[in-house]
Amino acid sequence: MSSYLTNTKCFNKFTQEQRKGSRYPSIPSVLKSIKDLSGVMVVNTVHWFRKGLRLHENPSLRDSIEGAHTVRCVYILDPWFAGSSNVGISRWRFLLQCLEDLDASLRKLNSRLFVIRGQPTDVFPRLFKEWNITRLSYEYDSEPFGKERDAAIRKLANEAGVEVIVRISHTLYDLDKIIELNGGQSPLTYKRFQTLISRMEAVETPAETITAEVMGSCTTPISDDHDEKFGVPSLEELGFDTEGLSSAVWPGGETEALTRLERHLERKAWVANFERPRMNANSLLASPTGLSPYLRFGCLSCRLFYFKLTDLYRKVKKNSSPPLSLYGQLLWREFFYTAATNNPRFDKMEGNPICVQIPWDKNPEALAKWAEGRTGFPWIDAIMTQLRQEGWIHHLARHAVACFLTRGDMWISWEEGMKVFEELLLDADWSVNAGSWMWLSCSSFFQQFFHCYCPMGFGRRTDPNGDYIRRYLPVLRGFPAKYIYDPWNAPESVQKASKCIIGVHYPKPMVHHAEASRLNIERMKQIYQQLSCYRGLGLLATVPSNPNGNGENSINLMGFQTGDMSKEVTASSGYQMLPTSQGEWQGRTMVYSQGDNQPRSSTQFQGFAANSNGMMFYRQDMQQTHGPAVQQGQRLHSSTLQTSGKRHNEESGPTTGSKLQRQTHQGRSERKPGTSFIKTLFHDDGLIEHHFSNRQKEEDELVTLKNRIERRRAEPHTAS
Repeated sequence: MSSYLTNTKCFNKFTQEQRKGSRYPSIPSVLKSIKDLSGVMVVNTVHWFRKGLRLHENPSLRDSIEGAHTVRCVYILDPWFAGSSNVGISRWRFLLQCLEDLDASLRKLNSRLFVIRGQPTDVFPRLFKEWNITRLSYEYDSEPFGKERDAAIRKLANEAGVEVIVRISHTLYDLDKIIELNGGQSPLTYKRFQTLISRMEAVETPAETITAEVMGSCTTPISDDHDEKFGVPSLEELGFDTEGLSSAVWPGGETEALTRLERHLERKAWVANFERPRMNANSLLASPTGLSPYLRFGCLSCRLFYFKLTDLYRKVKKNSSPPLSLYGQLLWREFFYTAATNNPRFDKMEGNPICVQIPWDKNPEALAKWAEGRTGFPWIDAIMTQLRQEGWIHHLARHAVACFLTRGDMWISWEEGMKVFEELLLDADWSVNAGSWMWLSCSSFFQQFFHCYCPMGFGRRTDPNGDYIRRYLPVLRGFPAKYIYDPWNAPESVQKASKCIIGVHYPKPMVHHAEASRLNIERMKQIYQQLSCYRGLGLLATVPSNPNGNGENSINLMGFQTGDMSKEVTASSGYQMLPTSQGEWQGRTMVYSQGDNQPRSSTQFQGFAANSNGMMFYRQDMQQTHGPAVQQGQRLHSSTLQTSGKRHNEESGPTTGSKLQRQTHQGRSERKPGTSFIKTLFHDDGLIEHHFSNRQKEEDELVTLKNRIERRRAEPHTAS
């Protein structure tokens, strides 16, 4: 049936219910209007899938279909992106399986998925014209890049007179409302985040699943050559070599996600008591109840998961209200999303206002050994081998390899590790991945750097017999349990009997763990002593005097996935870098007040935070205060510091206690000879020269320790 186009004035008549959950409720003042021959308005809608690859709990698709005559569901595949992005073959296979499953589900509704090659900004203007589109819908993307991309598409839609429907469904909450509740700043402690969401409205009930009844009379025009034009491509068509590719341990798609969810919920004892299974060798293997990749790609709705947990808990616990800890795996995900949403440099060290600027080493050869599982430490190498083969590793295994790469042994930037995880991890999520790497490297969120994972002892406690290592490193299969974690210590006779000579069939350890970890702990200690010094507070009062780096005091840290999360994680760390905490404006100064009451006469500390390039530096000014010193023309961001014996009260507002101020400084100078390496933390040596005491003695100790390590590297390894 033919139709014709007319432009008419249209006012926004969305009801409050229609606005609910919408990021951009307004519509263009001029909308494209299509009428059939009888004069009835025709609505042709296109739904844009990105994440949210599902038909259950998809409010943007649900609202887009309502009142529509035709609907086309599209996924835009950028062919350039496929060939050059930092995404490995396992992640691409998972994505394509998700698309195939989505297409199969749409077929049951007499619809299809349209996979279109090209850039969104090039594709949509063409689709608007060719398909006479009057409505566009998509799920809200909270990441900075996604918001920028969507703003461009929304502008194109407005210019074409196309109505835009956007709904929030990839997160439990509206992140902007959390930030608004926190005074316009992202909460940067998990405790504060929990406090804020406890004040939020209840999580929105999951939207109705898209069924034939929901589709109603809405149809999808499908051509005979649909598969040729719009079919889901294969890995080979995208240019991947699939020879030797192992079978998928994690099949992609909504169907698999919902099946796994039901298995997950069958663990009623765990749900009722929030008890995690005891760690053993089997815990390190992929579980048929694992959900993290499905949450990442949106094959599984986080809201559906949330409400399923709630319902089951109330049944088991006789209608009692579930604790927040029950949702830990979802809330940590939400926490990092909130921290990252307004920070486009969240995945970078330089220019990132919440990240400590640490002078990491650059060592491509060492990085490659770590990424490829050739470090000479079986526990580390087995983990990286599993990651490369299967696209997933247990969250404690992620802790181990992240600590080893960064502050534990290799002193290589967390950014490099994050990139490897981004390539290989099926559940790699921009916000969670970057936030977790900053956490484990003690660059932000967590600063207990003296806790270090031992690459031998940690694995041995988890899997004493070494079965996990034998599974992923068959070359070491013959070693007895006594030597499986440190095979270089095995006598020559044992190595020969195991048919594996260390240094020939399996590499020697690339570092001496005890000395490397000691050196790196000293490095981190100096960094945080200086950060503490500039505030005049005894940050490191509780640091062990003789940290041995053996991992005995290691604690459970934040995982790199939205999977199992321990209760211990919720404990606040001893020191929090919070350039955007709650505070109050006085003049043009942001003043932060510690929650604990302090003596009226106190020392005021002014600390310089991120400048235009985002680097952190600090200054200490000693003066008596009876109120904040307002410095016109400079904006002071808030900061907080927890010290031994004191617990920061995030609920309290400004008090008469000690004020911690941080202000922006412009300008940067080169590092001067003879100054401590700690100065790489700072932008302006001239600014801090007056306040900086050159720690020559500590530097001499570091040089001596470095020389010892270099000598040991040149010697045959006999012990760890």
